[in-house]
Amino acid sequence: MNELIKSSDRGYADHGWLKSFHSFSFADYYNPRRMGFGPLRVINEDRIAGGTGFGTHGHRDMEIISYVLSGELAHQDSMGNGKPGGANAGVIRPGDVQRMSAGTGVMHSEFNHSKDDQTHFLQIWVMPDRQGVQPGYEQKHFPDADKRGQLRLVASPDGAQDSVSLHQDARLYAGLFNGDERAELPLAAGRLGYVHLVRGKLTVNGQALETGDALQIAKEDHLVIEGGEDAEVLVFDLPT
Repeated sequence: MNELIKSSDRGYADHGWLKSFHSFSFADYYNPRRMGFGPLRVINEDRIAGGTGFGTHGHRDMEIISYVLSGELAHQDSMGNGKPGGANAGVIRPGDVQRMSAGTGVMHSEFNHSKDDQTHFLQIWVMPDRQGVQPGYEQKHFPDADKRGQLRLVASPDGAQDSVSLHQDARLYAGLFNGDERAELPLAAGRLGYVHLVRGKLTVNGQALETGDALQIAKEDHLVIEGGEDAEVLVFDLPT
């Protein structure tokens, strides 16, 4: 059972410095049919003007993933990341996947690292499988060669294949597809699939997708990804 969600069906907010598309209900955008999918709660496609960003604010009990498409995103948090002497530099660039576990509570800020160029990124929230975990941070780079014509695991519950780890039985794959490149992903019984086409064109289980489109998949035993035209895609394997 597949449900296509067109890019044009997403919520949209224009704050001047920030232009954001919301795949699910978020802030002033409310759609009772789009409250999440399994534990996947937020996919925001954000474009941040140069020299601007999100000031310091708090989160708790959420797994937050940042995936930069172009530009650079500077991150600082109350765990010390992005600050002098901190564990991580806190600048996220294309190919990087950052995971922040908010857990018992964390304060952070996100700013465009450039004064002039726009930063384009996806902000993804996944609800954790338990509350009150110790806040944590991971950031890893996945080169294009690892995603070319295949689905590269970039986030998982156990950090498999050198992916970032999540406090949830969810897996996130990233792939680049063009021409006759093709990939399949099995889905275990009772699992959900969610495909978000970041850019380009792609066919998933026979359904044509264009930039910004998504496909919700339930009661299927596998995904077939093919027919890419300069496509970049994120695929979620989720519990119900």
